[in-house]
Amino acid sequence: MSLPLYTSLASLVLVQTLSAADNWPRFRGPTAMGVADNDQRLPTTWSQTENVAWKRDIPGWAWSNPIVWGNRVFLTSVTSSKDNEQPKAGLYLGRGRETLPEGIHEWLTLCLDIESGKILWQHSAHKGKPSFPRHPKSTYASETPTTDGERLYVLFGDLGLYCYDLDGNVLWTVPIKARKSFYGYGTAASPVLQGDQVIMIYDNMEDSYIAAYDKLTGAERWRTDRDEKSTWATPFVWENRFRTEIVTPGTKKIRSYDTNGDLIWEMKGKMSNLIIPSPFAAFGMLYVTSGYVGDQQRPVYAILPGASGDITLKDDETSNEFIQWFRPKLGPYNPSTLVYGDYYYTVYDRGLMSATNAHTGEDLYDRERFPRNTSFTASPWAYNGKLFCLAENGKTFVIKAGPEFEILQVNDLDELCLATPAICQGKLLLRTASKLYCISQGGNTPSGKL
Repeated sequence: MSLPLYTSLASLVLVQTLSAADNWPRFRGPTAMGVADNDQRLPTTWSQTENVAWKRDIPGWAWSNPIVWGNRVFLTSVTSSKDNEQPKAGLYLGRGRETLPEGIHEWLTLCLDIESGKILWQHSAHKGKPSFPRHPKSTYASETPTTDGERLYVLFGDLGLYCYDLDGNVLWTVPIKARKSFYGYGTAASPVLQGDQVIMIYDNMEDSYIAAYDKLTGAERWRTDRDEKSTWATPFVWENRFRTEIVTPGTKKIRSYDTNGDLIWEMKGKMSNLIIPSPFAAFGMLYVTSGYVGDQQRPVYAILPGASGDITLKDDETSNEFIQWFRPKLGPYNPSTLVYGDYYYTVYDRGLMSATNAHTGEDLYDRERFPRNTSFTASPWAYNGKLFCLAENGKTFVIKAGPEFEILQVNDLDELCLATPAICQGKLLLRTASKLYCISQGGNTPSGKL
């Protein structure tokens, strides 16, 4: 099987973006993979003051990503009345912290003005002592909100799903019964919109499911049980030439559901023990991966549309009728992957990067190394012919897009960074541990904040 090569980067971006220049409505943007429209207002270089239009201190801890609709930026956070263990860079390679943190916590949703950084409103979804643990590198606000331009949908994993109007008024809530997670790691999969329903996945160690709720009322449309344990990947709504599918990776199986929650196809993916990177589509193919660093199984699959039933590869196969290509050990642990131009890029937690032909799975370069002591959690993004890789130490490595690994620039914010940015309206909205930066060409805030 083969697909035509599309060598025009501009054409690819045009096809894949849906008003990306104006809005960034969900985790990794309209395409679900962090590719933004080319825009000369988007800078290649920045610092804590250079090309900074504004920066705003954000209370609490959170690794949820900012999203944007019109002149409004939305993000979440959780504060605590007590100082608890703070996240740190690097791999933990062990259990989480099943002991509950101390203090009264407050789960917050914030709305900021995109031009000034002024906080327009803030809402407290819940206040109290946590009744469920979290991974020490994670936070109680790791899910990224989503919006349809009329309402904002906020998921706090073990707590509830909340719907606001864009002025901060609560329209409905769906409480979530907290379940035990893998070693107390907690949750991270973000909600997604499909038509007139909000879809969330809750994989845990007791009662896993995927469910859809009416986006106007919060009424449950459907719920499908899942024979899976804890996962953290955001579902992907795959609108292909045959139908709309909801794709979910899992340790046992990769599954696709229709818009009523019925199974369309599945496959035993020989996936990693921990599922974090989120699927996306490009060139009419679906890309699914996982790659916990301690596992031998770290696969990547490029899957064609139109399948039904079981499409599992046989032991000696690397492709079949619906699997275009398969690589058994290419997958990353935390960062999601990216297609830009004709290339599929992988950034690894331990400071490595690979590029693969997106159509065939053939290597262009394999595990090229960033400077020593560089580690990644945030997913890469791309615009203006460049890739951007945000390290946990706050340094963003600007990489030349193409078949050779070349670092063009390093931009340092000198603070812990695990969140993936939003990119729209000529602005890069980048979250650090304590701040939200608005970075744009020509911005220069000497004081660095409002």
